[in-house]
Formats: sequence, C-alpha cells, structure tokens
Amino acid sequence: MADLAYTPLSDIPQIVQELRDSFNAGLTKPLSYRKEQLKGLHNLIDENESLIREASFLDLHKHPQELVMGETGIGKQECVDAIKNLDKWAEPTYVKTGLINKMDEPHVRKEPLGMVLIIGAWNYPLNLLLAPAVGAIAAGNTVLMKPSEVAPHTAALLTKLLPKYLDHRSYRIINGAVEETTAILEHKFDHIFYTGSGNIGRIIMGAAAKQLTPVTLELGGKSPAFVSKDVEIDVAARRLTWGKFFNCGQTCIAPDYLIVERGIEEEFIKCMKAHLEEFYGAIAQDSRSYGRIVNRNHFHRLKKILDNTKGDIVIGGDTKEDDLYIAPTVVLNVQPGDSLMDAEIFGPILPIMVVNSLKEGVDYVNKGDQPLALYIFSNNRQVADSILDNTRSGGAVINDALVQFGISSLPFGGTGPSGIGNYHGQRSFDTFSHERSTIVKSLGMERLNTIRYPPYSDKKIGWIEWIMYDKIKYSANAANPGVDKEAKL
Repeated sequence: MADLAYTPLSDIPQIVQELRDSFNAGLTKPLSYRKEQLKGLHNLIDENESLIREASFLDLHKHPQELVMGETGIGKQECVDAIKNLDKWAEPTYVKTGLINKMDEPHVRKEPLGMVLIIGAWNYPLNLLLAPAVGAIAAGNTVLMKPSEVAPHTAALLTKLLPKYLDHRSYRIINGAVEETTAILEHKFDHIFYTGSGNIGRIIMGAAAKQLTPVTLELGGKSPAFVSKDVEIDVAARRLTWGKFFNCGQTCIAPDYLIVERGIEEEFIKCMKAHLEEFYGAIAQDSRSYGRIVNRNHFHRLKKILDNTKGDIVIGGDTKEDDLYIAPTVVLNVQPGDSLMDAEIFGPILPIMVVNSLKEGVDYVNKGDQPLALYIFSNNRQVADSILDNTRSGGAVINDALVQFGISSLPFGGTGPSGIGNYHGQRSFDTFSHERSTIVKSLGMERLNTIRYPPYSDKKIGWIEWIMYDKIKYSANAANPGVDKEAKL
C-alpha cells in the first residue's frame, strides 16, 4: 500500500471555500489563464512518465504500452486538442431569428459553471481523473479532484505533482475513502463528474439532488459483443481477445460477454487460445504484458462468480491470490441466470453464449439495462445495422473493441443505468460550460416596438401574428390513422 495520506476532514470546508473564492474573483475566466493551466497539465503527464509508469505498475501491474494507449497518450492529446481549439469553443454562437428580432443580436455565450467536483476511478486512475479535468479547466472552472484510493500509488503521485504544474488557488486534490467523500458531498458544487460503479453513482446522484447540482455519471454495465457466423473468425477472435484482456479486463467498456452464432464457437475458441499465447505466452502470469487484479476484494469477488458458474471453462481458470492473478479465462455455454451474467464482471473472465440466431441475442440484450458499449463483428453491414437499429447502448463499434474511447471527437458516455451525459474533446468543454442565451438590442427605433405595448387591439394581433410565425396549414398524417381529425380540446 502506498503512503497515501487522507485529507483531514477539518480541512475540506476551507479547501472548498478557497476554490469558490478563486472562481468568484474571476481568476479562471481569461482564456490565456486556462491555456497556461492546460499546458501545465500536459507537462505534468509528459515530464513524469517514468514516475507514472512506476505508480501504475504498483497499482495494477500495468505495462507501459497499455498505460500510453489507455491513459497518458489520451490525456496529453486531450490537453493539446483543448489548447488548439479553446478560442473556437469559447466564442459566442450567433443564432438565426425571425423578423421580430431581425435587428437584434441573439447569441449564446459559453460561460463556466463555477466550482466543479471530479471523482476518478481506480482502473484508469490517471486518465479518468485528468481527462474530465481538461474540459473543466478549458471551460474556466475551479476544480476539486478526488482520486480513487483503490489506486493509492497513482493518487499519491498526482497529489504531489499537481501543485507543481497547476495553480493551487484554482485546482486541488482531496484524498480519502467513504468518510472523506461523504464530507465533500455535503458541500455545494456547480457540477459533479463521477466515474465508477452504478451503486456509488446512485449515492452521488442522491447527494447532488439535495443541492440541485447537475451531474455527469460515467458508469458501466454488461457490454455485449455479437459475433456473426459470416465473420472472419481469426480476426474477430484476435481483436476481442485484446479488447477483453486489456488492463486485465478491468475496463468499463470491455466486452463483458460474447453472443456467438451456433456453428463457429469451437473455431472461435481455438483462435482465442492461439492469440492468448501470442499475446501473453504459454503462461500469462509470467508475461510482463498481462496485468493483475487491483486488490484482494476484487480478486475474491471474481473468484466467487467464476467458482459458481455452470458454464464450461474452456480456457484458463487458474487463480493465484498471493499475486492477485486470474488467468485469461473463457467460459463456454453460459446460460441466462448464470453467476457470470448477473452483473458486470470487470475482470479477465469472458462468458460465451451460443445462440441459434443473432435475433435471439438481441432479445436477450434488450431484456437488460442499456450497456455502456456494444460490439458487433460481422462482414455484413446490413446485419450490423440491424443490430444497432434494434438495441440501445452508450456507444457502439463494428468489428473492433475499445477503440471508441481514444477518439476525442466522439462523445463518450452511457445511457440509462450506464451513465448520464458524455465527454471527450469539445463535449468535455460543453459539459462544464453553461450556454447563456443573450440578446443585444438597440435602444433606438422604439417605434417598431409599438405594436407590443397596450392598449391591445385586433389590428396589433394581426401584425404580431404576421411577424412572429409562419402561417402554415398541415394536412392530416396518413401514417397515423389513430388521429381523429375532428377531435377537439
């Protein structure tokens, strides 16, 4: 365990108030200030790569390549994108108007929300804290960050580095667990951004509701992957093997289970075995490229659901508690109601449901909550589009896995139980901004306003109707025969 000092509860009110005071003083408003802070955040990651690698290995046994692909590379690019585009993102947007406001200047100002709270997650402890912070800083907010105590080495490192690169008056870290987080949530924020489990997300949302604070919740769920019998089996197996066992399966958008059309399952498993050996050697525990379970609690949780499965373990199944090691594991012939299908697995165990048709799989997916991600592997675009048309999910990928998270121009987020709101790129800026509708009118030409003032008259009504809206009569909708044309209010 790292020497992670929790923030004294007595310090929290003062930290929160100092951030509020900095925002109210206008410290974070200038775009030049925001850009300098974003450069500092970029340099924090760029100049401390070796320290970040060490902390990440101690927390998750994460290989530097997985760190670059899943955390540091994405984090630096988010900073670069924000610095390059901030002037454009922050400029007012002028809107079209009707005749009545033709001489005015209706526009939308992009303004910071105020003081915001970001609560990170342990599986990608750097990225899931700092990536949303990029948007919050770019939008001009002061930011309180709460790293996950489950990844203590990364949290301790960020706590040490942040004041060296960002203005201490505007950006702070508080460390702790349940007690400290509860104390933080007693305070009023202008936005709360949380990444983690649905159970904790409900607690966060309940606390925010007491203060009428808006939230962004990045949660998870059981993300399915459909595998059509027309697919190139070897390629699909290789990409799904990588996507599932990246970061030891501890990824919110990892394929949680496969829905495989009957007839290709044996060949698919054979290919997965070959690619697991390609990636991690004969024994994954000996591979520097294979991660570990984050702690004993999660190890025992995963071992319990694996021990209780009624499916057939066809790959892996080995566990070593003293090393927090669970081998890459594939379980065939898993049925609805199996222990592996109860909740998101969040580990290196991949259940496979064999179905007679992909529609059977679609029906199963639609009986559950909307997942954060949905994957489809097929050579037939019509098949893929049909699945997309008949399911719901936060995001979707055809013929690959995980890659959507690394594209900053795509909004990332869930729907329903898998999350509220989204971020990445400009969406991060928008998440932490208020769109302030504004109209600029001239004090001249007052005579044009005469028709809106009393005394009212039929003549004025006629003029107002002509100016305000288009008089159009629409015919009845033939596609909606249930509408009664003669119905009256």
